Amino acid sequence: MSSSFEKYQKRRLITSYFSVVVSIALVLFLLGLLGLLVLNTKKVADYFKETVAVGIYFKDTAKEVEMKQLEKSLALADYTKSIKFVSKEEAAEAHSAELGENFVEYLGENPLQNSIDLYLNADFVSAEKVDEIATQISAKEFVEEVTYDKPLISLLNDNIKKISLWVLIISGIFTFIAVLLINSSIRLSVYAKRFTIKTMQMVGATKRFIRRPFVWKSVRLGMIGAVIALAGMAGVLYYANKTFPQLALLDDPLIIGGLFLGVFLLGIVITWFSTFLATQRFLNLRTDELYY
Repeated sequence: MSSSFEKYQKRRLITSYFSVVVSIALVLFLLGLLGLLVLNTKKVADYFKETVAVGIYFKDTAKEVEMKQLEKSLALADYTKSIKFVSKEEAAEAHSAELGENFVEYLGENPLQNSIDLYLNADFVSAEKVDEIATQISAKEFVEEVTYDKPLISLLNDNIKKISLWVLIISGIFTFIAVLLINSSIRLSVYAKRFTIKTMQMVGATKRFIRRPFVWKSVRLGMIGAVIALAGMAGVLYYANKTFPQLALLDDPLIIGGLFLGVFLLGIVITWFSTFLATQRFLNLRTDELYY
């Protein structure tokens, strides 16, 4: 009978530990993913900004040497991410492919112009800066016109600011929820041993002596949960980097390492603090209050 009861108690204890570890791992995993999102918000925003093209169209009288000189000067400019020269023949082929017929043969001539697609660095993608760059390029005599989607740039910047703000707000809310969930799991684990705590106190053990094994046990569980969460984060990060290589998610190992270390330490700190409060609460209760 005693053996069966002991086995039951062990199973119950293991189940309690398992639920705590799973709770910690899931919460830290979600918190870590949110951290990755916060750290990479600028990268994602910059990626979309740098896909906005500024079209530079040359006059038919523009000389090849003039176009080459402009192309080289743009390539050396601080605001340039990349450039692509598109000849009128290449443009005609692309339009013919889209239309499904050769419009040059139909018209008898190629009405398109030689052009350059200019992609700017993200820091220069704002309505004011792009307008300044466009004005500067348009001043050249051999340039017919410079075009870009001004409403799109303004909308992109406005939406990025809104998204960044909401990401920070949600991060704060998730952090608060994470602390509450882990704290609840730890308190339930300590609650199951409240009679053991009171018994030790009644035989003369100090609060510090009673608290120490509970704290260290919870910290170890927090470390295990954090390691599981970090393994899940590493898997998601690896998959995301393979799926979206253009975002270069692994190009900042120090930042990623700092985030991983932060998640690991957060698991330790929250479990230590929650266990300290939970054991302190039951140490201060009277014996008759343990049943409520």
